[in-house]
Amino acid sequence: MEFNVKKLASDAGVFFSRAMQFTEEKLGQAEKTELDAHFENLLARADCTKNWTEKILRQTEVLLQPNPSARVEEFLYEKLDRKVPSRVTNGELLAQYMTEAANDFGPGTPYGKTLIKVGETQRRLGAAEREFIRSASINFLTPLRNFLEGDWRTISKERRILQNRRLDLDACKARVKKAKAAEAKAAAEHELRLTQTEFDRQAEVTRLLLEGISSTHVNHLRCLHEFVESQTNYYAQCYQFMLDLQKQLGRFSGTFVGNAESTSPAAAPSPPAAAAAATLPAVPTIPVVPTVVGVPNTVAEGVLNPSEVKPPTSGTRRARVLYDYEAADSTELALLADEMITVYSLPGMDPDWLIGERGNQKGKVPVTYLELLS
Repeated sequence: MEFNVKKLASDAGVFFSRAMQFTEEKLGQAEKTELDAHFENLLARADCTKNWTEKILRQTEVLLQPNPSARVEEFLYEKLDRKVPSRVTNGELLAQYMTEAANDFGPGTPYGKTLIKVGETQRRLGAAEREFIRSASINFLTPLRNFLEGDWRTISKERRILQNRRLDLDACKARVKKAKAAEAKAAAEHELRLTQTEFDRQAEVTRLLLEGISSTHVNHLRCLHEFVESQTNYYAQCYQFMLDLQKQLGRFSGTFVGNAESTSPAAAPSPPAAAAAATLPAVPTIPVVPTVVGVPNTVAEGVLNPSEVKPPTSGTRRARVLYDYEAADSTELALLADEMITVYSLPGMDPDWLIGERGNQKGKVPVTYLELLS
């Protein structure tokens, strides 16, 4: 009991001495042992690494899970060391709704068939998203989190110990200066030597930990490459899924146009998803074949026979094909990316389509797949 009391008294004295030294340093009334420039650079680099790692970690969590409530739930499960329950992705939920709607509308109708096709693609997109989140969490988020909760906590602990050792050292230096009697001065100098040894030992331990930040950067660089690889695979899968879906829907276009329930003209298909965000060139005015009296307007009547279409005598345009396009029927012209074709329009023709010619081949082509040249 008496030992514990003495220890508590000693600890209280040390704490008071450190507090006094810290306060006097802030007030400019005491000298402070400065660390060398290299050590200060290591400290600054470590703080920078910690701050940016926290920001990157938090924002990546938002990227992978935008729902803040879901993030809190996952955090609680992690702290309780329990497995996070599987959650349906938005794409998978949309796929479920589309499939159920198709069953209600009739899976044999054009709308029902399309809902089933699009729903299946949404399900595949949702599954790809789930795999991307899993891979990114394991290969990227976990190493960043391990650094903050493991290595950084150790570094912070040793830095606090070093700070205390420095305060003890500077307090001893102050006592040596204030000592007048020879015996008191000798005792103070002995304490100073012991304190200096403890400070040097702790400084070396802290320095080694701070220099380990370079290894942390190497590890995080490797994890970053793995994150980019996962993201690349995810978007490549999504692009391929959408291309497949676009081709499937393109084969249905004739059915939609000929459906008696629909009076809307067929819309031109969109370009591939990977290039949807790209800025397309402005579409110049397309030359139109003048209407000739006595010649039937084949486009207005809903029937296009390419062999009967005559190009204008002047004003046709050249166009470069931006993306591959698979013709849905015999009235359309299949396209290959980067090839050059001649295009023009006909009176009453849907503005989303043009007549394209390549040698002896002729047919409708979608405007969104072309770059019209001046």
